[in-house]
Amino acid sequence: MADTLNYDTLVKEIEDLVKEKNCGPILIRLSWHDAGVFSSGALSGGCPNAAMRFTDAGEGTFGANAGLPTVALTLLKPVTEKYAETGFISHADLWALSANVATKVMGGPDVPTRFGRPDAKESSESVESQVGRLPDGDKGVVHLRDIFHPKGFDDKDIVALSGAHTVGKCHAERSGFEGAWTEDHLKFDNTYFTHLLSKKYEAETTAKGNPQLRCPVSGTMMLTTDMALLEDEAFKVHVERYAADQDAFFSDYVKAWVKLQENGCKDLREKL
Repeated sequence: MADTLNYDTLVKEIEDLVKEKNCGPILIRLSWHDAGVFSSGALSGGCPNAAMRFTDAGEGTFGANAGLPTVALTLLKPVTEKYAETGFISHADLWALSANVATKVMGGPDVPTRFGRPDAKESSESVESQVGRLPDGDKGVVHLRDIFHPKGFDDKDIVALSGAHTVGKCHAERSGFEGAWTEDHLKFDNTYFTHLLSKKYEAETTAKGNPQLRCPVSGTMMLTTDMALLEDEAFKVHVERYAADQDAFFSDYVKAWVKLQENGCKDLREKL
C-alpha cells in the first residue's frame, strides 16, 4: 500500500484533521514531548523516537505526557494507520510533520521538516524519567535554564519556544493546570507575548493543587514558568521584542523548534 501513497496527500490529510478536530495544539505538544527528552548534560541521550506509543512503561507512562498516548494518538490514528503502520513514514517523523503542518494551519510560520527518525520498537527505548528533561510548569528561571541549556538552547531559544503557548490550553486532569494562555487558543501568533506584557495576573491554585496565575478580566492564565520570562532581563528583552515584532518571533521560533525536533537525530534527509 505504501507504494500508492504520496507526501502531498499526507500533508493534506493532516491539514484536514487539524481543521476538523481543532487538534493542532496537542499535535505540537506530542512532537515537543517526543523530542524534548533529549539532553547532553548530567543526563544524556534521548531522541524523538515515538516511544510514547508504548504504555506498559517508559515515556508513555510519564505524568508530563498525560493525554498524549490516549487523546493525541487517538486523534492521529486514521493518518497513522494509513501512513505510518504501512511503512510510508515512521511514527516519529509523522509526529514531527504533524506538528509543523498544524503550526501552519493555525496561522504560524512554515516549519521545514526533515525525515529519517527511527521508531522505538518497545518501551525500553524510552529515557529513564521526565525529571531533568521536561520542564515543570510551577518552576522559575533557574529551572528553565537547567532544563533547556543542556539541550543546546540559549535564553533567546527558551523564550521563542515558550511562544508555542500562544496555542492550546491546560487540562487539570492531564497536567494539573487549567486554562488557555490566550483568548484564541487555535491561532498561532505572538499574542502570548503581548499578553505577558499587558495583562495583570493573580495567583491561584487549581483543583489539583497546582499554583498558576489567571487574568480576572480575560480568564486566560499563565504558568509560573511563563511569568519567569519577565523576571530575568535576559529573558524579558526577547519577550518585548517578540511582542513588538511577530516576524522576529516566527523566525527565531522556527530555528529553535527545528533544532528541538532534530536533537539526537542522525542522517536526516530533506525528502521523505
